[in-house]
Amino acid sequence: MTSSSARPDAPAGTPSAAASPAVPRLVVEPAGLRRRLAAMLYESLLLLGVLALVFMVPWLIVGQAFGFAPPGGLAWLHIFVALGAYFIWYWRRGGQTLAMQTWRLAIVDAASGQLPSLPRCLLRYALAWPSVLLFGAGLLWALIDRDRQFLHDRLAGTCIVLLPGNAGAPR
Repeated sequence: MTSSSARPDAPAGTPSAAASPAVPRLVVEPAGLRRRLAAMLYESLLLLGVLALVFMVPWLIVGQAFGFAPPGGLAWLHIFVALGAYFIWYWRRGGQTLAMQTWRLAIVDAASGQLPSLPRCLLRYALAWPSVLLFGAGLLWALIDRDRQFLHDRLAGTCIVLLPGNAGAPR
């Protein structure tokens, strides 16, 4: 029999969830495509508030105070960096953005099931832009992918998984 700290469903020698500071190893299934797309829609609504705080307000203040309008490239760079800071901070902090917490989703390293490393998060973020902006081609990739993963997840070595719900909680 295994020790009390190991998971009962884990093979012998598998680290327990308590020993891992990352996403619990209780996660057993990749998240469904509809749930991931719904979380993306919800995330886009939340990002309007994030962008209002870190983009519109400072640029409006600078524009009004100094009569300065930033060139388009600088504005896009500002958006890229601000959103990158938001996503990467949340992914590294616990594998979940605010919308992912609502939908019980988490980003994990596809190989280890742990929180992705900083370089992996940076790569995923950078690859998500063309994945979405090229008419959603990287999202449509999930329709033909064997594991139904988005292209940027496949290339970055990450996976979006469904976390187990609370016992007795409505699904």
